[in-house]
Amino acid sequence: MQNFNVFGKKVAILGVSLEGTDSARYFVSLGAKVFCCDRRSKAQIGDRVNELEKQGVVLRLGSAYLHNLEEYNLLVRTPGMSLRLPELVTALKSGIKITSQTKLLLELAPCPIIGVTGTKGKGTTATLIAELLSNAGYRVYLGGNVGQPLLSRLPEMTPADLLVLELSSFQLEDGDCSPQVAVVLTVGSDHLANFDPLSTNFHQSQAGYVDAKKNLVRFQKAEDLCVVNADDPVANSFSKFTKAQVVRYSTTTKDSDAGVNKNYLVLKMKGMMTPIIPLTEIKLRGRHNWENILAACLVAQRYEVPVQTMQKVISSFAGLPHRLEKVATVSGITFYNDSFSTTPETAIAAIRSFTEPIILIAGGSEKGADFTKLGEAISKSPVQMAILIGDMAPKIETAIRKFSPHLKIITGLTTMKQIITKAFAEVRPGSVVLLSPAAASFGLFKNYKDRGNQFKAYAQTLTPKTHSA
Repeated sequence: MQNFNVFGKKVAILGVSLEGTDSARYFVSLGAKVFCCDRRSKAQIGDRVNELEKQGVVLRLGSAYLHNLEEYNLLVRTPGMSLRLPELVTALKSGIKITSQTKLLLELAPCPIIGVTGTKGKGTTATLIAELLSNAGYRVYLGGNVGQPLLSRLPEMTPADLLVLELSSFQLEDGDCSPQVAVVLTVGSDHLANFDPLSTNFHQSQAGYVDAKKNLVRFQKAEDLCVVNADDPVANSFSKFTKAQVVRYSTTTKDSDAGVNKNYLVLKMKGMMTPIIPLTEIKLRGRHNWENILAACLVAQRYEVPVQTMQKVISSFAGLPHRLEKVATVSGITFYNDSFSTTPETAIAAIRSFTEPIILIAGGSEKGADFTKLGEAISKSPVQMAILIGDMAPKIETAIRKFSPHLKIITGLTTMKQIITKAFAEVRPGSVVLLSPAAASFGLFKNYKDRGNQFKAYAQTLTPKTHSA
């Protein structure tokens, strides 16, 4: 950190997001001349403009926001901005350094870093790791895609602290430094096309997506730790690309360092599989969440968290908003908000978490996904009816009909109020209404949070039924 000197230098923050604003705050504190570049107007950016201008940050907004990047000494890129943009390619060729908040944290943090990646479960696992460690007495910072941006808080961190980062493929794709502890959850398929109007980034192939995530482990050292999902061939293959000690978790085999045995989650301690917690005491639903917990326990073991602390934290951990979040029970009908599910794989995991009859709400905007496996999973599940919404409704319906030609499917609903009202009218007591879209939210909703919050609000204001449906 002592060699990182930007005093008086021109630093451009590319993208005025929450993270970008935090990055600007950090570089202002170091005496840099800070510029924030964004294609949006002041009105579109909103309240962040006032904070930036008060700090003396120069705003370069509008369609020409990426012009003349060669005049800066350092570019700090938002993860949603593609490195393949011609302006960034030109800047790199001219010798301008391009970095990101993630890269800076990995390079400059004075404390050990725990990085978590995968296609699903990153936020849940990273948050649980942070809870386990903080309950064991560590001062923990949680950031990346979950928690708060942390670059401006670097000066307060000490070597005794721990930093937990949830890291996406976009945050890792240009990485050249790995965390001391790397956690690799199930790696499926995502970000192979871009339909977000505020983003330019996507991976040109599945191989590119996976390769970007490998940077989490690629630069580890022998004294580091790599935690991988032994049940997922792609995640397990990451063990070939690290020099670190590798530990594995599995919910299907006994040949692992953490797993499931006789209705307990178990952890190998001193060569013996030790019970951590009964499955019945876990609030999180689904086998995929057992996997997330096992991964977190292996990290906790690294930092000598007592089993009693693991039990206490896991038994009380209810997960994150919009991830299989139980939001209401009305007339014996339970509503689950899984709006963060934007891929078929995450929707499949959600569906497999229930044995109760399900009314599934799925669909949204395009992400370039193939819904065939989702259709097959629905045919083998307790889904009794599907309400399909958005542009992806026809594609999902085709996938469902391939395996379940007689399943009741409802389409054409365009507001969450209509969707909740219809689901409630159709569902019977003892059933589950599950919002697990398997698609992006753009079009009908602002984002996944808006979609989930609307689902929660309408479910919580339903009037109980006076008789059985």
